[in-house]
Amino acid sequence: MNQPRLANKQDMPRVLELIQELALFEKETDAVEINVSDLENDGFGTKPKFTCFVIDVSHTIEGIALVYPRYSTWKGEVLHLEDLIVSEKCRGTGLGTQLLDAVIKHANQLGVKRVSWEVLDWNDSAIQFYERKGANVMRDWNVVHLDENGIINYINQL
Repeated sequence: MNQPRLANKQDMPRVLELIQELALFEKETDAVEINVSDLENDGFGTKPKFTCFVIDVSHTIEGIALVYPRYSTWKGEVLHLEDLIVSEKCRGTGLGTQLLDAVIKHANQLGVKRVSWEVLDWNDSAIQFYERKGANVMRDWNVVHLDENGIINYINQL
């Protein structure tokens, strides 16, 4: 089995397929608005907005981990893991561990103070996976989003 590697532009069609597979798993199929061009431009332009690791099985990308920098007022520089995705057919084969290992090594090389991410409260297998790896799943915190319509509505109320 191959080790994770940094993604390249040519990987983005498959990366998008895995993002869409995750959206289906999370019962949010209509939530994915990005396309391959967005991923190519945002990840490989003059100022990349994310770093993506991929892992191949039999010449097909079967897992990704997409990260980007954040800043914590408490800790300083941190790394945000937006998504760690393993195709349904490859779950339980160790790909998730390999991808998380790559993310943590990357974070260490960057010298960040924390790696953070979210996990759905009903995704017991992911929660158990992360806790086995030593992550602190903070159940007393809530994720807060203001979507595009929410931003517009907010602005209109000013």
